Amino acid sequence: MELGQMNITFWATIAGTLSAGVGSVLLAALLARAVLGRFTQHLLSLAAGALLATAFMHLLPEAFETGITPHVLFMTLLLGLVFFFLLDKAELWHHGHEHGHAHADQNTHGHDHGHGHETHAHGLHGDDTSQADKGFAGSWAVLAGDSVHAFGDGIMVAAAFMTDIRLGTAASVAVLVHEIPHHMGDLAVLQRGFGQGRGALLKLCMAGGVTVLGGLLGHFLIEGHKSWLPFMLVVASSSYVYVALADLIPQLQKRLTAPATAMQVLWLFAGIALVTAATELMHIH
Repeated sequence: MELGQMNITFWATIAGTLSAGVGSVLLAALLARAVLGRFTQHLLSLAAGALLATAFMHLLPEAFETGITPHVLFMTLLLGLVFFFLLDKAELWHHGHEHGHAHADQNTHGHDHGHGHETHAHGLHGDDTSQADKGFAGSWAVLAGDSVHAFGDGIMVAAAFMTDIRLGTAASVAVLVHEIPHHMGDLAVLQRGFGQGRGALLKLCMAGGVTVLGGLLGHFLIEGHKSWLPFMLVVASSSYVYVALADLIPQLQKRLTAPATAMQVLWLFAGIALVTAATELMHIH
């Protein structure tokens, strides 16, 4: 890779991870302030479509075009899915589990992000001291989980940018859209633990900023090991597919009216279209 192209890739990685990590937090705060929490289910559909489109239409095709045996790449995909399942079981990867711990006293959420976001707004004003202590402890748990998640996202986005600027853009958009509905719930938890001021937003922005650190590590790690790129792309794909199918879509599988179901499908395709448009608008190779 030429020096000029390497510099472009480096700064694109910084911009992409910053947008995905911190940008998603700020957008979530704006949406929450605008009382758009009722649209969380639409955002989940949008995020699922964006993640699946990024995995199947961009990351996986790029990995398979490298000439590595498909059997090896499919095995990597399978191992990646199992790996993220284990992270899910360890309650490190998905926000739903973190929310479940942070809201154990509410007994209404389980691991359902959609319901969790709906009940956040109604459970933030308890005066019980023990509940406040749990809220404070749960807030730090959310920040820790978000930081781990963000670091992994940064590495994967960096792998996409190292392959192609447009591919990195698609990955950044997918991460950003996926994080918005989750961060809306995170903010509610943090505001309960840290207060309603700017402190909660600042702490969540710092956790989101870990995405940039992951991007920097991924950039310099892959720069010296280009042969890892196809495998990193497949691992990123397995992450996106797992999040979409095991986390987001199950929350949407409810008995709804025909118009509501049609809206779910429409927003799902909107997520696919969003990623496609983001990559088509990028003409830098």
